[in-house]
Amino acid sequence: MSHAILMGDPTHFKVSGGANPHTRDRWGRRKSVDRDLAIRQWHRMRDLLGELGLQVITVPPHPDWPGLVYPANAGFRHGERFVLSNLTPTRAGEPPIYRQAIEPLGLPCVTIGSRFEGEADLFPAGDLLLFTHGTIRRQRFVPRLGWPPYRRVYGFRSDPAALDEIAALHPLPRRVLSVRLIDERYYHGDTCLCSFGRDREHLLAWLDVVEPSSADDLREHFGDGRLIEMGPEDAAIYAANSFAFNHPESGEPHLVMPAGVTERLQAQIRERGVRVVTADVSEFYKKGGGSVKCMIGDLGELPGAGS
Repeated sequence: MSHAILMGDPTHFKVSGGANPHTRDRWGRRKSVDRDLAIRQWHRMRDLLGELGLQVITVPPHPDWPGLVYPANAGFRHGERFVLSNLTPTRAGEPPIYRQAIEPLGLPCVTIGSRFEGEADLFPAGDLLLFTHGTIRRQRFVPRLGWPPYRRVYGFRSDPAALDEIAALHPLPRRVLSVRLIDERYYHGDTCLCSFGRDREHLLAWLDVVEPSSADDLREHFGDGRLIEMGPEDAAIYAANSFAFNHPESGEPHLVMPAGVTERLQAQIRERGVRVVTADVSEFYKKGGGSVKCMIGDLGELPGAGS
């Protein structure tokens, strides 16, 4: 069985729109990317994933759309179709490029009208689909008391109305649990929540950035030993932005995590029968605000792959 993933060629990776808090310094200036370092890190992770048995499909680069290096935002595999994202304005030109990469694989692409940022905000967790969202705001600078005398407003990315549009295309395969995000530094659900395990039955979570009622729902549903609440040290390096999969040949569950994750957290994951692998993608997190999972679009088994 083949397991296919998308990765976006980093040739033109830079901070262009500066659309999340990690892309700018305290003065609001866009950070400068060490592109040579980023390219080396990207190739090492691509090679690692290939060695682990995954079929890596590369999205070609485009000089106007450096965000293509984060194809977790390409959309959501929904049965035998792929729902393209409706992205924030600074990344609005990416979906046609994703379509060109995905449709030749046998997955017809469809579009929706509501703001939706793909599997970064909609992903399976055991018998559920988790849908994460928060208030969508116009990104801008606003005055404040303090120094500097302004701050950047970022907001969140996906609109709950997107769920109705996706379900209208084809019924969703699992019950959806909506989770509200409240900290702009964790602007997608996959920055603070990660399901993993053979059936993705476990949940790694940083619940300090989730609305209390949503955090209570997650604790209740995963409270039988399937929830790992990480500490601030791991949350700060996006430990939840990890990629879970079962090895295509052995079936062994894996979790690819960002380098620097504490040994304590790794041990908790291994105790649940999951192999931990790490990859250094620090340039993508520190400058672009996306770590391992943001850099991977999960397509699963492609149509006709088993025939």
